[in-house]
Amino acid sequence: MSSADIAAVAGLVREVAREHILPRFERLAADDIRRKEKGDLVTIADLEAEAALTPRLAAMLPGSLVVGEEEVAKDPSVLDRLAGDGPVWLIDPVDGTSNFAAGIPLFAVMVALVRGGETVAAWIHDPVKNAMATAERGSGAWCDGARLQVAAEEPPDRMSGAMSHHFGNRQLVRKIAGRSNMVGSVFSFRCAGQEYLALAAGRAHFALYHRLLPWDHAPGVLLHREAGGYGRQLDGSPYSPRIHAGGLLLTPDEASWTALHAVLIG
Repeated sequence: MSSADIAAVAGLVREVAREHILPRFERLAADDIRRKEKGDLVTIADLEAEAALTPRLAAMLPGSLVVGEEEVAKDPSVLDRLAGDGPVWLIDPVDGTSNFAAGIPLFAVMVALVRGGETVAAWIHDPVKNAMATAERGSGAWCDGARLQVAAEEPPDRMSGAMSHHFGNRQLVRKIAGRSNMVGSVFSFRCAGQEYLALAAGRAHFALYHRLLPWDHAPGVLLHREAGGYGRQLDGSPYSPRIHAGGLLLTPDEASWTALHAVLIG
């Protein structure tokens, strides 16, 4: 068990999205958006939402630490909080910030609770649809009371999935891109949270990622696994929020992971 109140955290995330994110959607002024050092965008909604979530999540679990995307952007040493055995909250206040800033309704709020390097609870919220997906280790994945289930296994040439070629080892990325026509279809929402929602609900078969920022993947990997899915790093090792380099492949089960890995990577 996570020792977190799943419903209470979900309510908090919904409240923060309603108060700090949705009112800014399609209403951002030019000075509400800026570029971070690595070229990523940050908006006033990202900053306000993380500032609202951080103290209230910490108060929900006395002794817990918080690692927020925007706090790490200011001080990368904040990531070291994941090295301990105690509870750590991960926050991605607006995943898909580029979409959000452009008025595209494909963004999400993501929160995960990590203990000893393992994700034990996850929340992914779609503020536009007011949909909340949650997962607790060993308790399944749910979206507003409905059980989530990954897609049925298919051969690679009938699989549809999310893939981006913007990050990672350039030689490997070029290799995968050159083989992507060997799968059924490929898309990118430019929002990992939305892609994980599609995976866990069975609307997509796979996702392949090359940048493993923990707030982007810790919530989604648990949601996907609790919905019956199988995920591993590209070298076959298990995913951990403590691992921030390499690649990640998620599929409905181990057999389809092996088959797709062979097609895309060899």
